[in-house]
Amino acid sequence: MPHHSLHGGDPSVLRRLNSAATLRALRDGDEATLSELARRVGLSRPTTEGVLGELIDRGLAAEDAPRPGGGLGRPARRYRFRAEAGHALGIDVDAHRVRLLVADLAGEVVGGHRAALAGGAAPGERITAVRAAVRACLAGAGVDRRSLRAVAAGTPGVVAPDGTVTSCTVVPGWEGVHLARELGRSFSCPVLVENDANLAAMAERWRGAARDADDVVCVHAALHTGMGAIIGGRLHRGRWGAAGEIGMLDELGLRDTTASLVPEAGSGPLFEEAERVLDAAGRGSAEARDRVERLAARMARGVAAMALALDPEMIVVGGPLVGSGAPLVAALREHVAPLSLSPVRIEGSELGEESVALGAVRLALDRIDEDLFRLDQPAGRPLRTGPAEQHRGRPPASA
Repeated sequence: MPHHSLHGGDPSVLRRLNSAATLRALRDGDEATLSELARRVGLSRPTTEGVLGELIDRGLAAEDAPRPGGGLGRPARRYRFRAEAGHALGIDVDAHRVRLLVADLAGEVVGGHRAALAGGAAPGERITAVRAAVRACLAGAGVDRRSLRAVAAGTPGVVAPDGTVTSCTVVPGWEGVHLARELGRSFSCPVLVENDANLAAMAERWRGAARDADDVVCVHAALHTGMGAIIGGRLHRGRWGAAGEIGMLDELGLRDTTASLVPEAGSGPLFEEAERVLDAAGRGSAEARDRVERLAARMARGVAAMALALDPEMIVVGGPLVGSGAPLVAALREHVAPLSLSPVRIEGSELGEESVALGAVRLALDRIDEDLFRLDQPAGRPLRTGPAEQHRGRPPASA
């Protein structure tokens, strides 16, 4: 990536730094008066006032109506971050369904949508159906497509740095699809694509069970079991996006997870049958509990292998197979502990079926933050609305 040097002799450098610091303070705190904001950032009132004027011009800040009952004299003007100035879209797509969440710039989810997908659909048909779901999601949330500042999508499989699905056994025909480019045709903002378990891990760190942990393994129990890892508070993707794909080794027991729980389901509605087994186990059915125990014993080798490699603070178990009462989570606690060298917390996901889409929102918001707080552009430049940049999760070389 090119190095953008900021020399002290550049008269605009200080203005850019002040603008980024003020914007961050306004976004991360409550509304504030000019004096309060100046104190937060450590700037003079005149400097803060000038920066606020620029942020208002960019549509990122607004002056709120004065509060009633403020005493004598004219009430102090109060300023707030305009979270509604843009939106982030998160997409979770696999073989059978797509889930979407749209959030404002403060990360507040303002709408969502879900739709079934034909399991045997060709990639082009699947992408067309995803585009239709996007239209429905935005319409339902009352969000204009032009308001989107970044889009991120999660999918099963290995995703290369350029947004190509290089390996996928879950979605028919998905392998080799440049998903970021295909989805990017629908948007005029950056489009990112990431592995679903990685996004689930990001969601758990942001809004889920791992909010207070810096080293986390996320176990995404679905058709197969995927793994995502947060190390030192950052998602660990690996050189080619394949970090955590230890399920490639059959002996670790992470493949065909759902089929192992309901082996007699055949080609029927696998997840629906799995939900029935999990619900029955939660209600105390001995046969269902035995099935869950056998699955946990099978998965434990892979989960313990990941824990032994990374020594995390905690393991979060999520995905479609973490149902009511989370019997699989309890069984994994019992079976992983004897295989571990050090104690590790194993918790069930708090996010349910929205974890991947929520992680995609977080990834999109991170990309938006790169634009909001970058220092190699004039402070008065509006939010990016140029051609889509298709990549997995890092800014493109030109960013």
